Parts: sequence; C-alpha cells; structure tokens
Amino acid sequence: MKYIRTPEKYFKNLKDYSFHPNYIDVDGLRMHYVDEGPKTAPIVLLLHGEPTWSYLYRKFIPPLVERGKRVIAPDLIGFGKSDKFQDQSAYSYANHLEWLRSLVNSLNLKDVVMFAQDWGGLLGLRLVAENPSIFKGMVLSNTGLPTGKGMTDGFKQWLEYSQNVEDFDAGKIVNQGSMQALSNHEIAAYNAPFPSDEYKAAARAFPRFVPVTEEHAQVSENIDAWHQLKKFTKPTLTMFGKNDPVFIGTESALIKKIPGADGMPHQIIDAGHFSQENQAEILVNGILSI
Repeated sequence: MKYIRTPEKYFKNLKDYSFHPNYIDVDGLRMHYVDEGPKTAPIVLLLHGEPTWSYLYRKFIPPLVERGKRVIAPDLIGFGKSDKFQDQSAYSYANHLEWLRSLVNSLNLKDVVMFAQDWGGLLGLRLVAENPSIFKGMVLSNTGLPTGKGMTDGFKQWLEYSQNVEDFDAGKIVNQGSMQALSNHEIAAYNAPFPSDEYKAAARAFPRFVPVTEEHAQVSENIDAWHQLKKFTKPTLTMFGKNDPVFIGTESALIKKIPGADGMPHQIIDAGHFSQENQAEILVNGILSI
C-alpha cells in the first residue's frame, strides 16, 4: 500500500529538538527513533501517543542522558519522521504493535525502564505482557489497557471530534490538552509531520482502534495481556494528570491490578492529558526513581 515520507525541511530548526535521527526498516517502512546517550548505559524507552511524536520528549531526553541513561524515543509509523500510509485502512492496533515490537527486537533492548503515555501505554503494556524479562520497570502517565468496556465522557468527545473535525490540527489538539499554552513554535512543531491531510491517516485512524467495546479488535488479546500484567512484580509507577478528561480514574485499575505498583509513590500531578508538556521535571524524576 502506498506510503509517503514527510520532507525533512519541515523538521528543520525545531527549538530544543536537535537530536540525531536514527532509522530502522520495519516491513519495508522507515521508522524513526531518537537514540541518545551511551550505548551501554541503562535504557529508558519513551513511548508517545496520539497525535504526537518524539518531539513530545524534548524536555526529557537531555536530563535523562545527563543522569547516565541511554534514551530511546521512537516515532510510531504514521507519526513524526516515520513513514506514513495515506490510507487509514493500512493501520490497525495489531500493525502498530508489530511495528513497535520490531524496533524493540531490532535494537535488542534489555533492562528497559519504559515511560508510556496515551497510545504509548496501549502498545507498551502489551510488550511488557509479552516479554516482561526485558523490562526493569515502568512509569505510566494518562494511559491504560482497555478490554472492551469503560469509555469516559472525555474519550467519547475526543472520538467524535477526531473523526468529524474538518481540519485535524495536531498542534491545536496538543495545545488544548496541555494546561499551559504552547508557543506558536511548539504548536508548529507538532504540526510539522503533517504538512497536509494526506499525511494524517494514522492520526485520524488511531482513536477508532481504542478497544472500548466488545466489538473492537484486540479485546481478547488485551484481556490475555492483563493475565500477564497481573504477574508483573517489577516497579510500576503511575503519574497521572489531574486535568485529563480522557484517562481520569484509569490509574486506579493499574495500581490495583499490577503487583509491581504496590507500595509505589504514585502521584496525581498538576497536568493535563499531555503531562510531558506540563510536568517534565517531575516525570523525569519518576523515571529515575525506578
């Protein structure tokens, strides 16, 4: 199926995002990832969600590297500097999972601390369930692993908006989901991967894949994943934004079900859905505590 690649000119001169680009091939597609810090250092894997890209972690990467970490932040297929299908039907929950799995396997990652937000958790938690031995622990923010029921009013509104808004403006969406107003430059940076509608198929499609009804794909697979996550005893920290209408309350299920969350210093932080934009320092300290 036909895919396109956002021209590099759209990513030039992005403030605080001067990281060297890295690429791997996944199913004939070019997948981009940031890989900063010594190759032998302890690994932190930063997973973004909808409709962002690794730019979301520009405030995380330098301080983590300064503290001796190797930081890896991929762009999911269809986002950031990664290749993008033009047809929404080319995307699925299963495909996104396979593409991310390919990156983790190709880089032979081990002893990983994972930070996941939004779709980063829907994908990352599946990887943890599949292969818990490669993970040292995880920090979860404004995310979850749905199993066919329980849709918040905030998500209903987002689903309706994402599927029907004429101009899907990623920068505007991130700005609205952050508690503090982003600069015009930051808003433009979130829009950089999507210079026109033909680049936005993945961003448009993603909300429909969240398995919030029994009819959705991947419900049974997520249920199976929960059976494994209920055995995960390694440190699991939740740091959820108190002003996130989409995942509000989801942290309770994570804390209750994952053994590694027991006794951890969980926090409800002063942040919106895109907690990385509001409380980078607090979240970095959470990662460093694992």
